[in-house]
Amino acid sequence: MVRIRVLVVDDHRIFAESLAAALAAEPDVDVSAAGSGPAALRCLDRAAAEGRKYDVLLVDADLGGHAQVPGARPTAVPVADGSEDGLVDGISLVAGVRSGQPSVRIVVLAEKDDPRRAALALQAGASGWVAKDCSLSRLLTVIRGVLRDETHLPPALLTGVLRELTAARKHRTESERLVESLTPREREVLRCMVAGLGRKAVAERLFLSPHTVRTHMQNVLGKLGVHSTLAAVALARRAGVGPVDLAGDVVERGGQLA
Repeated sequence: MVRIRVLVVDDHRIFAESLAAALAAEPDVDVSAAGSGPAALRCLDRAAAEGRKYDVLLVDADLGGHAQVPGARPTAVPVADGSEDGLVDGISLVAGVRSGQPSVRIVVLAEKDDPRRAALALQAGASGWVAKDCSLSRLLTVIRGVLRDETHLPPALLTGVLRELTAARKHRTESERLVESLTPREREVLRCMVAGLGRKAVAERLFLSPHTVRTHMQNVLGKLGVHSTLAAVALARRAGVGPVDLAGDVVERGGQLA
């Protein structure tokens, strides 16, 4: 029998323990539980190092929004707590896990339907969005389905999620068009802005005068149609523009990129 390794990640301890206990009763499911994002990441890293990776993560959409239940004790499956390391919200955890361990399938558990957050979860790499009050048989169907590379959404959410994804794609396309209007030098300046470099640091990196960098930055804002560095960075990220590699070599001297 092929066993499915599941990690439940929810900071509502009683819910996490109850769900883990219900899943553990299935003959083909091995389950653990974590009470925070940092604890979940530690569980994943430890399991990977031991050669027994998890197959599916069940992540609370509101991770970080619940208070721990004082004095609660494990009833079946211990819940690893990692609150001392700070909070990691559910969507961020999805993105982090998919980046570090892309083979892990992730299902988000939600208390209410929310097309926008469901779309964000899918964009981050989740394979499903399921109501917390769904039946155990439904949840098991989803778990087994995502392992077959299926995507699961409640039918009532489908139209709203498609609308959100279409809008996000439209914004990205428009952002990409605006970024393409920049000169190579302006795009390099934009990447420096995305990395959080100020005018002086950009000037030193690109071997330009602060006055020239200021001109380039003004041109970038004008062409992107925004009025602040923060807005320019947000637009750049939507267009898929990453930060300049601060650990790498500086760009070449001279005017080739001007």
